[in-house]
Amino acid sequence: MITAVIIAVVVIAAAAVLFVGLRRARGGGRGLKSRFGPEYDYTVARHNGDVRAAEQELRERVRLHGSVKAEPLPPGARERYVAQWAGVQEQFVESPQQAVIEADALLARLARDRGFPDGARFEDQVAALSVHHAHSVHGYRGVHTAARGQGGTEEMRAAMVEARRLFDDLVAEHAADSTRHTQPTTASRGNTPWALPRRHAKGSGTS
Repeated sequence: MITAVIIAVVVIAAAAVLFVGLRRARGGGRGLKSRFGPEYDYTVARHNGDVRAAEQELRERVRLHGSVKAEPLPPGARERYVAQWAGVQEQFVESPQQAVIEADALLARLARDRGFPDGARFEDQVAALSVHHAHSVHGYRGVHTAARGQGGTEEMRAAMVEARRLFDDLVAEHAADSTRHTQPTTASRGNTPWALPRRHAKGSGTS
């Protein structure tokens, strides 16, 4: 009789531990999905649908980079970056490939100046950015890929438009953990952040 009671207690305790563990796992998954948004889906897809592996990677990113604090830009740096990005957008009309190369380098420098890992190790930098700017980091990946000659003009254009979201997040006046998408800054709206003029072949008759 006593043995049966002990066994029952052990079984109940084991079931309780399993129940709590499953609840935490499910809750953690919802928390990660809420925090990372589109980055969560991107990571799951990169792991071929293996949710457990993707969530393990995202938790590791939070562990490694969650404590990163965005540093304020040095005096005058914000204005220089805004002017540089406007120049890159203008350059896109004549030389899309060179424009994405310069945009990639500019974002790496800007992220470094805001206190993120140095762009010399792109994967480390983008992992840290994804923890704090999950809703805008994908454009940086697109520009980085396009800068290596992968994709046509339209792909480069789309990457530049998406990358502008991260640029606006990073160049903002105040340090902020942008786990949600922010609107373009007032100072940069005049630089056509969401559209780039299309490049037309000479003699096409299209203005």
